[in-house]
Amino acid sequence: MRKMLACLGLAAVLLTGAASAEMTFDGTVVAGQTLPVLAAYGGQLADMSVTAGDLVTEGEVIGEIGTTRNYAPVEGTVTGLYIAEGDKTEDITERYGASLYIEPTNRYTITATTEKAYNSSENHYIHLGERVYLKCVVDGTHKGTGMVSALTEKGYNVEVTGGEFSMQEKVEIYRTSNYSKESAIGRGTVNRANPVAVKGAGSVLKIHVQNGDFVERGENLFETVEGVLDGLYAPSGKIISPVNGIVSSVSKGRGETVAKNEILLKLIPTDSLQVEFLVQEADLFLLKEGQKVRMELYWDTEPGRTYDGEITRISHIQEAVKEGTSSDRQTYKAYASITADEQLRAGMTVMISVPQTGDGADAEHAAEDDV
Repeated sequence: MRKMLACLGLAAVLLTGAASAEMTFDGTVVAGQTLPVLAAYGGQLADMSVTAGDLVTEGEVIGEIGTTRNYAPVEGTVTGLYIAEGDKTEDITERYGASLYIEPTNRYTITATTEKAYNSSENHYIHLGERVYLKCVVDGTHKGTGMVSALTEKGYNVEVTGGEFSMQEKVEIYRTSNYSKESAIGRGTVNRANPVAVKGAGSVLKIHVQNGDFVERGENLFETVEGVLDGLYAPSGKIISPVNGIVSSVSKGRGETVAKNEILLKLIPTDSLQVEFLVQEADLFLLKEGQKVRMELYWDTEPGRTYDGEITRISHIQEAVKEGTSSDRQTYKAYASITADEQLRAGMTVMISVPQTGDGADAEHAAEDDV
């Protein structure tokens, strides 16, 4: 009697399965891949415009790593431009003394002493940065202006800011524009002003000048970043999304310092989204990789919208039973592909329908005939 009831129950199950000819599972949309976005070089994040959960498109600018700008310390002409984009400035400076030089507009400097100054204690006390007036010793026809630029053990130096003089010409230096003898603070020799060295630090990302360019004081000459740029390759400071995807996490924010190859954020490519579901041991033999499936979003308000996919992987490892729970059924994880659209989001719940065709369906029909 017990055996007959069991047979009748099996018949009912098989007949129901044959009528529906499909199996259904509950699934969840998960990431099939996580893609890290790395810093091309070290520096400070000038911008990071995305947060976890944002949708981004391939080629979209999602942040920027700041650079160090190297400015012209004087007005003049760029000469001796030794750097190229990608160079390490320390290597170039070691070889040439600087990354580049600027020949200042003020081409002359004067090495002076107070030996010929008017005999007063004040005239022997020279002030850094004070404006002075210059006149040649021979006939007074060469006149100009200057600024005390340095104090030395033997005297002081004057940077010529106006007027024309000859190299090695002797000049008298005054504090007043009328060249009164009471304002005389010394005498000196005209020399060529040395080119001004601009060194920089780090690797050159971008150069904004060429040899022979005239630059104003404070003009941006070149930009550098921390670390070494591989193969003399200078990438952009923009952080670009490499794929269409979802931001899964952001590791660094605006104003934070980053190192070369440090992970800035992680993306889930939208074309890698897949559906994860659990399969009971009794159903494993009715499924196979490559089998076609149809899926619907549980809370979709648009009727009839479905997604086609196929089973891509069935795990060969049994899922562990959580501590504190009991189960008499063994389960295994399986995955199905799905084509993402604007509605699909990671974490959504999905109903998966697996049509039973081929061997699985034939087995059911054969069992039904046997019953």
